[in-house]
Amino acid sequence: MLLMVVVALAAVALAPHSRAGTRRHGAARRTRAAAGPLTPAERAAGERHAEEAAVERVLSYTPAVTEGGHHGHQLALTFDDGPGPYTLKLVHELSHLHVHATFFAIGEEERWFSAGTLAELRAGDVVGDHTETHPMLASLSARAQHEELFEQMVHIEALGGPAPQLFRPPYGSFDATTFKQLRALHLLMVLWSDDTSDYTLPGTATIVQRALAGAHPGAIILMHDAGGNRAETVAALPAIVAGLRRKGLEPVTIPRLLLDDPPPRGLPVPTSLAGD
Repeated sequence: MLLMVVVALAAVALAPHSRAGTRRHGAARRTRAAAGPLTPAERAAGERHAEEAAVERVLSYTPAVTEGGHHGHQLALTFDDGPGPYTLKLVHELSHLHVHATFFAIGEEERWFSAGTLAELRAGDVVGDHTETHPMLASLSARAQHEELFEQMVHIEALGGPAPQLFRPPYGSFDATTFKQLRALHLLMVLWSDDTSDYTLPGTATIVQRALAGAHPGAIILMHDAGGNRAETVAALPAIVAGLRRKGLEPVTIPRLLLDDPPPRGLPVPTSLAGD
């Protein structure tokens, strides 16, 4: 009998607190509902956070990627060596086409062409690390490699951009020391599966043909927005995007590709590539 009385008293004592807790949770739900749907800025911030987390997940099982997975309908357009005189035109064309891309920028170029990088950031494109001066990394000491990587990151943050999570080696040159430095700076190396060699100025039609020939789910296509005359690359973009969409493929940024269709675990770590 005594036990039943104690249990009954405890239930009475806890009841107000339970009701108060229920009221608090109910009020919180009503507050969230009253706030209405997320604003575009809140949605964009949430998407950025999810994409950044996706890069971290991929980095947890591989130091480098050459493409995403093959299960979706997305691929990535990437541009190296900027910013430069053609970067603003290229960003404008991408925006007109409703496409986001990934740019691997050289730090020292920000001294003259930072308007291009600022335009990329405003447009919602992603800016990665392409070193400070565009050297062959495999020929440098550990300290020199670190400085090349870190100084570029400082330039991007000074412009108000997020610290880069992605890195592309100039000329596809890297070694074991490079991977150690990338690990220290928490950077994922992004290589490519399709090189258009647009820097050789092969003509607009050839750039289009090469981009579409290498297009498949998960592909990472390499082009350039600086380092020379890039009028052919800018002119090729509308036909490239139209051709991709006819194939049922949609260009996205590298972080978005890694979020929606990441590469599988267990792939061999890429070795040094020629190009760029």
